[in-house]
Amino acid sequence: MQRGMSVRVDQEFPTHSVAVRGDERLAVALVAATAAFALAAFAPQLLNDGDTYLHIAAGTRMLMQHAISFRDPFSYTFAGAPWQAHEWLAEVVMAAAFKAGGWSGLVLLFATAAGAVSGLLAHHLGRWLDWRAQALAMVLALSCMTASLLARPHLLALPLLEIWTAELVLARRDRRAPTLWLLPVMVIWVNVHGTFFVGLGLCALLALEAVIAGEARRDELRAWAVFGAAALLAALCNPHFVTGLLFPVTLVGTTGLANVGEWRPLDLSHPQPLEFVLLATIYFAVTYGVRIPASRALMVLGLVHMALLHQRHQIIFAVVAPLLLAPALGENFARATATAARRPHFLAAGLSIGTLMLLMALAAGRMFLPVTRSDGPVAPISALERVPASLRSQPVLNDYSFGGYLIFKGVPTFIDSRAELFGDDFLHRYAQLIEPNPAAVKAVIRTYHIRWTILGAHSPIVSVMDSLAGWHRLYADDFAIVHIQDNYARKHD
Repeated sequence: MQRGMSVRVDQEFPTHSVAVRGDERLAVALVAATAAFALAAFAPQLLNDGDTYLHIAAGTRMLMQHAISFRDPFSYTFAGAPWQAHEWLAEVVMAAAFKAGGWSGLVLLFATAAGAVSGLLAHHLGRWLDWRAQALAMVLALSCMTASLLARPHLLALPLLEIWTAELVLARRDRRAPTLWLLPVMVIWVNVHGTFFVGLGLCALLALEAVIAGEARRDELRAWAVFGAAALLAALCNPHFVTGLLFPVTLVGTTGLANVGEWRPLDLSHPQPLEFVLLATIYFAVTYGVRIPASRALMVLGLVHMALLHQRHQIIFAVVAPLLLAPALGENFARATATAARRPHFLAAGLSIGTLMLLMALAAGRMFLPVTRSDGPVAPISALERVPASLRSQPVLNDYSFGGYLIFKGVPTFIDSRAELFGDDFLHRYAQLIEPNPAAVKAVIRTYHIRWTILGAHSPIVSVMDSLAGWHRLYADDFAIVHIQDNYARKHD
């Protein structure tokens, strides 16, 4: 069969798929959901991000005030400055989960989100792939997700990304426009996380694909145009209107993000899940002679570019790329598995029932096994406890990674992870501090009347503070070091 941009749409994206029984597809989906749930529920890394503290604090404040924050209430350097709480809905949900169940409740929330996106992805892939290819695709996808398995709004947005992408792909398969019932997903999504912009981009690209294919009916193209316009209007349903719609573009344009780990390019000098996924994809494409329509290939290459450019985008690739490729992969694997032996129905049914029981047991275990927090790279718990209460309200020079925890404990920050608030100039100024630059450190202390510092144990600024006249260490451990002014110590002896 010939392929390429000139073939018919029903040949490029066939309406048939691998004959996957519903019970087998459900069984694989439940296994995938349970595996992702267990991984998130009991993986220590889920809480290894300072932003978790920030989001809980922001959501708690909004719940108490019954209002969305529009000005910065957390830092002293930008206190009262305009601030877009663009993830306000996710933050409120996080705060509610934390209030209801503490850290265990929060972990359960994110484990549920991880399980939901994995189960949905496996379910939709089963429309094209047999259970073996379905399982393999999920292993590859989950491996890419592990790097971003963190209790932050992006994980709550992933099920929305999956539902949105799956419906767009199914609409193209069925030669129709997406259903308007999908629009509420966008309304929720735009208030949860900035990945909604990816959803709008996919809508435009798949609509363009329908136009280029040349086989779409006029009423189908009109319906795509209506849906695209409605999706754009739905994205405007946020507290900041047009500014909120354009927020992801504005944020990506912040050059100071280059100093933030998750916004840096993927480091391929060390083994990375994405590297193995790409190699496995190339291997199967070559081995099975898979031909992918040019439009889909370009979309996937764009996702690869995003993932290589910014580490945080690997998780988007993990969810979207399999769905874009599934129709072409399914047609090829259909031939390879056409003579596969059928399994009795009771095997899939038994697997589904057993998996559900295991999932419920894991959820119960997570709620009743306490989650304890201890000192770590983003949580200077012991160090902050040693700082006198009267000093905590004074201007501090803090490590970027400690900003979320300080906010959580009610300490006004010098800097934290809200790049959209601090802007390029301030982020570049902070980058000068950690070169280290003694002159820059002295200038910041003088300009902002710094009274104490709390820095990572390996922060380059520590050596500057150790040599600075009039300052001494108050406390040090494996994760954090606190410096205070000598005159403060004398006054409170």
